[in-house]
Amino acid sequence: MRPLAELDARAVHGVLFDIDDTLTTQGKLTADAYAALERLKQAGKRLVPVTGRPAGWCDHIARMWPVDAVVGENGAFYFWHDAQAGRLGRRYQDGAAARAAQRAQLAAIAERIVQAIPGSALAADQAYRETDLAIDYCEDVPALSLDSAERIAALMLAAGLTAKISSIHVNGWFGAYDKLAMCRTLLAERFGADLELDNRSWVFVGDSPNDAPMFGFFEHSVGVANVARFGARIAAAPKFVTRASAGAGFAELAAHLLRGA
Repeated sequence: MRPLAELDARAVHGVLFDIDDTLTTQGKLTADAYAALERLKQAGKRLVPVTGRPAGWCDHIARMWPVDAVVGENGAFYFWHDAQAGRLGRRYQDGAAARAAQRAQLAAIAERIVQAIPGSALAADQAYRETDLAIDYCEDVPALSLDSAERIAALMLAAGLTAKISSIHVNGWFGAYDKLAMCRTLLAERFGADLELDNRSWVFVGDSPNDAPMFGFFEHSVGVANVARFGARIAAAPKFVTRASAGAGFAELAAHLLRGA
């Protein structure tokens, strides 16, 4: 990974970013990190959170934050707020009937996993999810090891799910989509962007294994410093890394992009 100072910011017009432990710090959205979002927005940058967090949270984010859209539940959908129409727009990977059927199956899988991995728990935000299963291994439970997180992921895979480890949860869902797949759809449909041609116009910043597809694809992929926690467990490493961790690292990236604008 190269230092952030080597990232050429002149062509960047959009920022895609993870939320937990990338924008937030120890579970909190700091004033400095939120102010960095505001400054980027005021400078005319497109802003899209790309998160494993649930639909209920993403509804709020799309309405209330200075962002253009939000990708949630690891690529299951994107939401955006249409200010002119005064309403929230929603675009899902799967239809309503498929989502309803999958939720029942996910509930049964969750019960088996929590029984098999002592100390794990259903994530507190599960009630707000529409498409995936989140098992908490270090947010509201005493922190389990990354080996335990990988055991949870293996149980999800054995049950026929796609499984990804974030900095706080292990997420599982039916289907082969991921953060990158829905970002391609969003950027094409909402902004007319072809990522094969416009790759260098976007920065992605994240911190954990579920960000690997984004790290691998984007030429301007950035890890906040705490990405080092996962070491070789990330299938594709970011190209650049900040000096600071979490929200302070995001603010560092924002300052670098604004200097190069």
